This record gives sequence, structure tokens and C-alpha cells, in this order.
Amino acid sequence: MHPSEERLENIRMIRDSAVAFAPAAELGRVRELRYQTPGFDADVWREIAENGWIGLSLPEEQGGAGLGMGEYCALLEALGAALVPEPFVPAVLAARLLGGDELAAQLTGERLLLPALQEGIDSLDAAAGNTRFSGGRVSGPKINIPMAAGADGFLVSTPEGLALVEADAAGVELALQQTQDGGHFGTLTLTDAPARLLPLDAEALADALDEAALGTAAYLLGGAEQAFAMTVDYLRTRKQFGQVIGTFQALQHRAVDLKLQLALWRASLDAAAIACDSGAPVAQRRAAVSRAKARSADAALLVTRQAVQLHGAIGYTDECDVGLFLRKAMTLANLYGSSALHRRRYDAHMPSLADA
Repeated sequence: MHPSEERLENIRMIRDSAVAFAPAAELGRVRELRYQTPGFDADVWREIAENGWIGLSLPEEQGGAGLGMGEYCALLEALGAALVPEPFVPAVLAARLLGGDELAAQLTGERLLLPALQEGIDSLDAAAGNTRFSGGRVSGPKINIPMAAGADGFLVSTPEGLALVEADAAGVELALQQTQDGGHFGTLTLTDAPARLLPLDAEALADALDEAALGTAAYLLGGAEQAFAMTVDYLRTRKQFGQVIGTFQALQHRAVDLKLQLALWRASLDAAAIACDSGAPVAQRRAAVSRAKARSADAALLVTRQAVQLHGAIGYTDECDVGLFLRKAMTLANLYGSSALHRRRYDAHMPSLADA
């Protein structure tokens, strides 16, 4: 199944809008926000919300734009190329799980709620762990919350449902761990913190996590393609021994290998987006998303590491922008599931596909 002309035009317009909003060549803002708290710009976040991007893939009856994964991935590719530090994917994941006034405030940027779903390393089982809700209070730990310092509240997963916890409530302790890209992950420790229980549909949560995994794969692809473009430009201009180094056959071969990796990555990402948008069976959608995420986790690190190496010694300095893309890949490669987890998940869905 191929996207219609109308869908392709939507994708092009969204990509153009995102590129104008966050030009890939302008990384000064990204550098200024590194190692700061909260690590992103609240004004930029509100502008993102005003553009309608948080609700891009939400149904129109919920206040969204009603567009699909093709448009969503196109937007994230552009944001990834510019290394936009705002926690867009986690915020969209939270929006998927909200309703009513809380959803409206999330979509307008009035409030920023972030999901706190993980207790174990490399796990997508949001119901697993020791966090419990009882009597209007929640207790337990949650880890790996991107850019948590900027959140107004958290959606905490428990076996009883989603607990909405305000960031400044009593019994809420947030510890920040700096990440390679200059941002941070938050570790949330809740001790009888007051909370409001929201209904949680297991299938809706699984779909939201798939969307987050696919969005992360798209963000990483945008960054890797930008790092590769920067590298090709460098190979075409840097001279050694009186020759442009891009004429050296060994470097040409390495560049071609990276281009192939990017092409395979894009093919798997596009296939997953089409599977989601076409209403494919659940097993097929899950397998397609896991294939795309597994490839993205490996290829992001491969492409950005090689980009640094092909820049030579300058590539290893902090002043060289190409290194920022490697740092981002190191931070996000395992978010919403590592390549190993998604390979296991893909394999688990294969019998279902064979029986279909």
C-alpha cells in the first residue's frame, strides 16, 4: 500500500513547516541548553503546541488533527535533524493516555505531563514493578523519564491504572541523571504521594508505546541523515596530501555502506508507518514497529560513530557539531526498547503472522 497524493502532500507540508521552525544547520540553541535545567525552552514548547503538533496523530474528536504515522514520522525526522531537545515524543505518549481537561491542557502547552512507566531496565511492561495505588496515594519508583525536570506532573503506571501525580506534591522525589546529549533522565521516587487515578486501557497503552518507539526511530533517522550529510560535505571539501579526501576509495566505500544503512532504515520506518495507518492486524503492526526500532537503535549508533570517525580528529572535539548527533543517538537508542528487546518482540509476533 502506498500513500495517496493527498497524504504525500500532507507529509511534505509538515516536513517543510518543521524545517522552517527548526533549521538543521542552526544548533546554537541546542548547545546553549545543554547541561541546563530543565534543558529545554518553555516558550519553544508552547510554540510547538500552538502548531498543533502534540495532537497531530490524535483523532479530531479528541482535539487532534487526525493525521497518521506517516505525518508524525515526517515531523520527527525534521525535529531530529535539528536535535530539538523538547520532550516531544514523551509528551505525545502522555497525550495518548489522557482525556478531558487534562488532555486539552497538554495539547495547548498549558501543562506538560510526562509518562513515568518504567521500573526495570529495557522493559516495555508498564504494569510490572512495585508501584501501587491505594486510597488516593501512590508509592513506588519509576526510572528513565526524559527531561523530567520540566514536567508539571507525571502519569505513573500501576496495576490499578494510571496515577496522575503533580510534580510538586508531597511525597514526590525527583533525581536527575545527566545524559550524554546534555539533557537528563529523571528517577521518580513516590512515597504516599497524593494522586488521582485515571482509567488505563492496556491496548491503548500498547498502541501509545508503539507510537513512541516509532517516533523515536524517526527522530533518530533525521539526526543520522543530517550527520551523514554533514560528513559527505566534509569529505568533499577536506584536503589531504593535496587531494580532496572524498576521492579516496576507502572513504567512498565507507560512505556508501552508511548510505545503505540509512536506506534500509528508512524502508523499515516507512513500512511500519504504513502498517499502522492502514489498519493492519495487531501482530503485523507490532512486528513492523519492532523491526523499525531495532534497526534504528543499531544504525543510529553505527552511522553517527562513523560520521565522527570520517571527520578525523576534529570530529572528536566538542566544538564539531557532528559529535552532537552521536551523543543524541547514545541517549535515545534504547528509549522505548533496545534493539535486543525489539528483536525478541518481533520474533514473538512471527508465529501470529504465519497463522494469519
